[in-house]
Amino acid sequence: MRELIMNHAQRQDRLTATFSALADPTRRAVLARLIDGRATVGELARGTKISAPSFSRHLKVLERAGLIARERDAQWRRCRLQPRALQAAFDWLKDYEQLWDEQLEKLAAYVDQLNAAAPSRRSRDTRRKVRSRK
Repeated sequence: MRELIMNHAQRQDRLTATFSALADPTRRAVLARLIDGRATVGELARGTKISAPSFSRHLKVLERAGLIARERDAQWRRCRLQPRALQAAFDWLKDYEQLWDEQLEKLAAYVDQLNAAAPSRRSRDTRRKVRSRK
């Protein structure tokens, strides 16, 4: 039982780290770039208006969350995406998919109901306007 609680706590910590890392647009941009393959830190930082130390802190957040891995290749430090780390976030969001599907179905039914009632309202309004003009 204690092991089950520990595993749950570790998963929650990993999930918190993942969502915290994904909360920043700079870090999301890094992940988007890494979808295309490995890149050096310099390549990832190119085009950003962030100082090198700040950009390095962003990479550390992504690395701690398990979203990227950094490798040394001679004098280069390359980063690569760790897609498995996104699985926990995906699984957590998937739990809410059914809830949203149900809400969207209710909304669609309500819109259909409004659309079905709309022609009868229009014809009544038109009849009222015609009567009032006479």
